[in-house]
Amino acid sequence: MSIKDDIRRFVASTFLLDEAAPVDDDQSFLDSGIIDSTGVLHLVMFLQTHFGLEISDEELVPEHLDSVNQVAEFVRQKLNRE
Repeated sequence: MSIKDDIRRFVASTFLLDEAAPVDDDQSFLDSGIIDSTGVLHLVMFLQTHFGLEISDEELVPEHLDSVNQVAEFVRQKLNRE
């Protein structure tokens, strides 16, 4: 499994009514209504638990957490620094 696969699976199983519906890797979670502000906190908890990351309040920005591609890149960067 890849980082993207893990994120895609989490988003589909947690936020989508139809888990079989694909999520485009560049699709904005916020603009498309997939994830709201509370959902972002669930996503962050998943990333911290699943990937063993520490995510600061300053890192809780859409540029890191608004699509599968953005989240995957953010995770890769965090894993390379830790």
